[in-house]
Amino acid sequence: MPYVCRDPSGKVIALSETEAEGMCENLPASHPDILDFLFRDTAGDRGSARFLASDLGFIRVVEDLVAVLVEKRVIAITDLPAAAQDKLMDRRSLRSYLSGMSGMYEEGEGKII
Repeated sequence: MPYVCRDPSGKVIALSETEAEGMCENLPASHPDILDFLFRDTAGDRGSARFLASDLGFIRVVEDLVAVLVEKRVIAITDLPAAAQDKLMDRRSLRSYLSGMSGMYEEGEGKII
């Protein structure tokens, strides 16, 4: 989770991977203030940042849906196109790798989210 520096009005003006002078607030990468900072080139259009945040959350929903369908044997992973299989396997292995890293993911009901 990045550390942020805010201006006097509370707007995020800088991000850092580590805590530094003036950067003691730690926020999740999906926080709206961080997305606003990262996508400031959208002429202040907060809708773009919110849409991206929605996409990021929805990706996880689709991953979970595929996992449930495979687990219940409604579909087989091999029913999906090769590119989709590769992406799902890459994300699964990345999530597994990152699950051991402190603070990267929140744990809820025994699942990494």
